[in-house]
Amino acid sequence: MTDTAGSGAVVGMVGLGEMGMPMVTRMRAAGLEVRFFARRPDVIDEASALGAVAEPSVAALARSADVAIVCVYSDDQVREVALGAEGIVEHLRPGAVLCNHTTGRPSTGRALLAAATARGVDMLDCALSGGPADILAGNLTLLIGGDPAAIERVTPVLASYSSPILHVGEVGDGQKVKLLNNALFGAQVALAVQIERTAQELGMEPELVLPAIHECSGDSYALGAALGLGSASRLVELAGRFVRKDVAVCVEVAEELGADLGSVLTVAQEV
Repeated sequence: MTDTAGSGAVVGMVGLGEMGMPMVTRMRAAGLEVRFFARRPDVIDEASALGAVAEPSVAALARSADVAIVCVYSDDQVREVALGAEGIVEHLRPGAVLCNHTTGRPSTGRALLAAATARGVDMLDCALSGGPADILAGNLTLLIGGDPAAIERVTPVLASYSSPILHVGEVGDGQKVKLLNNALFGAQVALAVQIERTAQELGMEPELVLPAIHECSGDSYALGAALGLGSASRLVELAGRFVRKDVAVCVEVAEELGADLGSVLTVAQEV
């Protein structure tokens, strides 16, 4: 691998879902060589149409990659595709970099780091904040834990779909910041839903109340998202399962590390 993973690097991607496919779109638009592993024929067809190359297995993908990106749904899926005899880490070449975008436990990041280090591979905890539209606009926020030198090497790849790219500490710290953020976001969503409900109980129209609050000190990112979708209830309908998943992980991590999020987590669990 070159000193900087720029246009000459081969990027291997696992997890071409709602977030992963826009990443492939941006990377291909930036001229990066992208290889991927997927099972669904429609996903394979869509990524191939972008100029990405399908690999027959996760192991084959890893053997071809300078930078391996994992963007699957859950912690368990990360362990499934990244660890073990047929996982990504076992087949990456020394000098490659593994970037994990999946929201999960810091302990998973540490397990990946241990396995990667034994192989001479760098591992970065690349937690993200944003959605598909942010990726397509190149405005995804990355919260990265890991070696600054490794971050510098992969920045040309990550910058094709992310800005800002923030170094927040060691491997695992990116996930901690992401979980704190998501707990706060979950609480804001729950509060926006409650305000919408209370406005109706007061005999007012939420479509008039919410835009007014959006211009006041009670505004939040969640309220802005609700306005963009038409209502807070619509926000929960579309994003609720992701928020609930991340809040559940946050509960587990807080208990594991002995942290107390207090009322923030209590409110967030109402989503």
